[in-house]
Amino acid sequence: MNTDFDKMSLKEMRDLRVRLDRAINSYEDRKRREALNAIEEAAREHGFNLSELTGTKTRRSGTVAPKYANPEDPTMTWTGRGRQPKWVKESLDSGKQLEDLAI
Repeated sequence: MNTDFDKMSLKEMRDLRVRLDRAINSYEDRKRREALNAIEEAAREHGFNLSELTGTKTRRSGTVAPKYANPEDPTMTWTGRGRQPKWVKESLDSGKQLEDLAI
């Protein structure tokens, strides 16, 4: 395709640039989807899904119910996940078991 830019107006060249950018983005998106589909198909052929091979996990939404509460202040709770709160550490250091704090 030969385009004579000297004969085109500025608006025509800008319109051409916009159409060209869209075509490039569409092409890249299409190629990315084709590549992803090919990878997913190859994983399936070997008995896996893509997330198993890449180590990615689906994110779960929602909150986790607390499992432990401070006996001295029941409003202070802990789910049992992440770093132990100070009150949990202090209770364990004083000889209590984690089961003693269970809700």
